[in-house]
Amino acid sequence: MAENVNSKNATIADEAALGGAAGAGAPAADAAAAAAASAVGSPASGAPSSVSASRAGASPRAFALSAGAAAAAPRTREEIAESLRVRTRRGTPTEKLEVIMTSAGLDRVEAATVMVIGLGGVGSNCVEALARGGVGHLIVIDHDIVGLSNINRQAIAFHSTLGCKKHEVVRDMVHDINPDCQVEALDMFLRADDVALLLDRYLGKVDMLIDAIDSVSAKLAIAEYADRTGMPLISSMGGANKLHPECLRFADVSETRNDPLARVMRKECRKRGIRRLRVLYSCEEPVKRPAVEGAERRERTNLGTASFMPPIFGQMLAGKVLCEIAQVPEA
Repeated sequence: MAENVNSKNATIADEAALGGAAGAGAPAADAAAAAAASAVGSPASGAPSSVSASRAGASPRAFALSAGAAAAAPRTREEIAESLRVRTRRGTPTEKLEVIMTSAGLDRVEAATVMVIGLGGVGSNCVEALARGGVGHLIVIDHDIVGLSNINRQAIAFHSTLGCKKHEVVRDMVHDINPDCQVEALDMFLRADDVALLLDRYLGKVDMLIDAIDSVSAKLAIAEYADRTGMPLISSMGGANKLHPECLRFADVSETRNDPLARVMRKECRKRGIRRLRVLYSCEEPVKRPAVEGAERRERTNLGTASFMPPIFGQMLAGKVLCEIAQVPEA
């Protein structure tokens, strides 16, 4: 208990000192000492009595040390603010997360490394939520540029970013949200043959890998690598022609249904001996639409995307990652 009381007193003293430095007119150290003394029921000019200390449930020595520390040489506003930040995230962007994830949980999040491959509708929204959640190190990968059709669903797509490289826009967005986050932004179109070469560089260093790409061959190569090496992976399945977010589910690919992309992945995983692949998919039956007459198959004119589905995919992926890294108990 003495430790808790001392921590509280030190916090009060620092807050008082910070307030004094902000323009109360009193020197920071004097305000700090007064606050510490007031907190234990003794005058600022003298050491607290053993009676008042024992009433608070702590030893006289503990309170004497606390008061002495408060009356030490004046500190700068920056030093005081830093001491407060160490004790609590109050007044920081993650203060609301700390309430539900705990300080220890957020410490783990800030120390984590998450890789997101593919920065489209799912990936860009996932990265945004990870940045807002306080992830300390992000590795983001894409080779595409922002196009007009991306505006309906991608976190980085605006008229002001049209024609910009996605990995660069994402990097700038993350730094604008969380300047302390370290971002490795790679300009790369990931082919199946490149997967092992890329992921070998990060093996043992990544707390979670998010696959948010469309290429089946590359998705399978990523799944095969993760299954073989144990790299933690969640793979996003298809959001095209889906309209009901309540149908989104986390599952092993073997348990999926009503998802054309998952169907292909399920079949190929069996063929390749991939034992497990955790995915986020929608169990909703896709909306059926005819292809535009005369259009080539690769144009995929019968596939549409709701403005809200890929962002919800991305947010759910980020939520799962943040909760697992913070070690939040399952609901």
